[in-house]
Amino acid sequence: MSALSCLRSVALKSIKNAPNGLVIATRQMGGHGGPQKLMITPSRWQWHKFKDMFHFYVALGVIPCGALVLYSNIFIGPATLKEIPEDHIPQPWEYYSHPISRFFAKYLVPTHQKDYEKYLHYIYEEKEKQQMRLLETKVKKVMAERGDSQAYYYRPILAKYHRNVREEYDKLEKSQGM
Repeated sequence: MSALSCLRSVALKSIKNAPNGLVIATRQMGGHGGPQKLMITPSRWQWHKFKDMFHFYVALGVIPCGALVLYSNIFIGPATLKEIPEDHIPQPWEYYSHPISRFFAKYLVPTHQKDYEKYLHYIYEEKEKQQMRLLETKVKKVMAERGDSQAYYYRPILAKYHRNVREEYDKLEKSQGM
């Protein structure tokens, strides 16, 4: 009840006397005695949005990765050297001591052998392309020399140039009497 009595006293203070004797209730809007100004300041929306996104991605990525690293360091720990059984063939990822390094070497990073075999395949493909180009140039050369092969041999020559060459050939043939 004390809260209601406080509100009643505030309401009574806001009542003013009008000049004609009427009592008018007015509402005071928190002026605090000073001039009523609206201070315009730059927006901090981008800063708050950046902080929200940063905290979200930290919670989404850094915390789980940190927990995984902490778990692997506490419960799994580094690898220890032991004797290799006679029937066991060591894999390349087994040479790393840390469990996370072993995981990366096993599932994410290709081994040196794979890289070398990919490089050999690349060299093989390039050699095949080179041989095909040499064979193609040889075939074109033989087709141009003989002109008797049953194949499509296309040389893009415009008709007017072909007529000029034919006229020159005819003149040469008449002058030499062939």
